[in-house]
Amino acid sequence: MKHISIFDMLKIGVGPSSSHTLGPWRAAQEFIQELKDEDLFDKVSGLEIHLYGSLSLTGIGHATDKAVMLGLSGYDPVTIPIEEIENSIEQIKTNKSVFLNQEREIPFEWSDIHFDREFLPYHANGMKFFAKHDSGVYESTFYSIGGGFITKEETSETVDLSDNKDFPYPTDNAAQLLQHCKDQGLSIPELVMQNELTVRYAEQIDSDLKEIWKVMLESIYIGCHSEGFLPGGLNVRRRAFDMYSKLVTEEAKYETPQEWVASIRNTKMTYRQIFKWVSTYAIAVNEVNAALGRVVTAPTNGSAGVIPAVLLFYLTVENHKAAFPRIKRFLLTAGVVGSIFKRNATISAAMGGCQAEIGVSSAMAAAALCDLRGGTPAQCLNAAEIAMEHHLGLTCDPIAGLVQIPCIERNSMGAIKAINAAELALDHDEEYVKVSLDNVIETMWETAKDMNTKYKETSEGGLAVSVKMADC
Repeated sequence: MKHISIFDMLKIGVGPSSSHTLGPWRAAQEFIQELKDEDLFDKVSGLEIHLYGSLSLTGIGHATDKAVMLGLSGYDPVTIPIEEIENSIEQIKTNKSVFLNQEREIPFEWSDIHFDREFLPYHANGMKFFAKHDSGVYESTFYSIGGGFITKEETSETVDLSDNKDFPYPTDNAAQLLQHCKDQGLSIPELVMQNELTVRYAEQIDSDLKEIWKVMLESIYIGCHSEGFLPGGLNVRRRAFDMYSKLVTEEAKYETPQEWVASIRNTKMTYRQIFKWVSTYAIAVNEVNAALGRVVTAPTNGSAGVIPAVLLFYLTVENHKAAFPRIKRFLLTAGVVGSIFKRNATISAAMGGCQAEIGVSSAMAAAALCDLRGGTPAQCLNAAEIAMEHHLGLTCDPIAGLVQIPCIERNSMGAIKAINAAELALDHDEEYVKVSLDNVIETMWETAKDMNTKYKETSEGGLAVSVKMADC
C-alpha cells in the first residue's frame, strides 16, 4: 500500500458511519465515474444495488441505502446541505426515479436496493452495483474498509489514495516513525509535516487542517445546542444539551463557535466538572453524527467524538492561549498514528469490533495530547499504546444497528482514556516500556481475527441482542 496521508485519516463527511455511510457514498460516486469511463453513463436504463454482510445486517440503521442513492444522485458528503438530505431521499422514493449524477433521470424503485446477509470473501462490507443498458448489464464490486476508505478486490488499492508520490520518511509502523524522528531530530508532527509537504503546499495543509478543525468544533457546538430525540426508532434523547446546560454557571453571550470557546475558557471548573466537559464534548459530536450531521471521520464516524473532545479539552482547560499552531500539531500527530493502525490492522468495526474504532481514536488522541504536553516521540507512541491496550477486545454491538447505543457514550470513555494514557506516558521512563505500539497493533489485529463475527457490527450479539428495542 502506498502512503497514507493524515487527510485520509481525517475526512469531512456525513454521519452516522464512515464504513456504512461515507464509504458506500464514495463507492456510488466511483461507480458513476466508471460508467462514464466505459461510455455507458448515457445508456443506463436501470440500477440495482446489493449490500452484503455487515452493510446488509446494519445498513438500515447506518443509512447505507440513503448514502448510496445520494452518491448516485451526484451529491458529495463534504458539501451537501445537511437539511436537504431527507428531502432528496423522499423525492427519489416519491418520484420512483433517480436523477443520476444530477444529469439524467432514470426509473428507480427503493426495492432495487437489496440487503443480502451473505458475506463476500474479501471484506465484511461488500456491495455490488448493476447498471442495465442496451447491450446488457455492467457490474462493479466495492468494499468499504473503514474510515470512508473504499477498495476493489481486483486491485486492493484504496480509491482515496490517488497520489503515487512516496513520502521521504515512510511511516509503515511505529518503530520506523520513531527512528525517523531520532535520525532527523524532529518531533512527530514536524516529521509528518515534512511528509505532507511532498503532496501539498504548506498553505493548503494549513487551510485543510483549519477546515477540519472548523467542522469538528461546529459539530461539538451544534450538539451542545440541540435538544430532542435522535432519529432511527430507539427514541434516544439527546444528552449533550442538558449536560452543557448544567455545566454553565453564568449566562454567556456568543454568536459563533469560536466565541463560545472563549466563553468556556472563562468558566471556572472543578476537577469533577473537567471530566463532565470532556464527556459533553464527545457526546455532542456523536449525537450530531447519529442525526446524519456533518462530522470528521477521526478515524471513523462512530469514533468521531474522541479526538475533537480531547483537543477542545486541551484548548479550554489546559492551555487557554493555544491557537492554530497547537491545533495543527495535534491533528498531524493524531493522523499519523491512525495511519499506522490502518496499515497494520484495521479501522473497520466490521472487521475488528469497536477496538478498531474507539480504540484507535483513543490512541490517536493520546499520542497527540502527549505531544502538546511536551512528550518525546517515544512517549507519544507509548501513550497511543496505553490507550489501545485498554481497548483490546472491545466489541461492536449497536442496538438496532444504529450508531447510538452504546456508540455515543463510548466516545466519552475513549476520550477520558486518551487523556489518562497521555499522562501515564509522560510519567513513565521510556527505557522501561515493555509493550511497544507495534506490539499492541499486532495484538489488536490478532484479537480482531479471533473475534466472533456477531461482535463485528452485525447487531447479532452483545447489547444488540440482550437489549431489545422495546426495552428502549
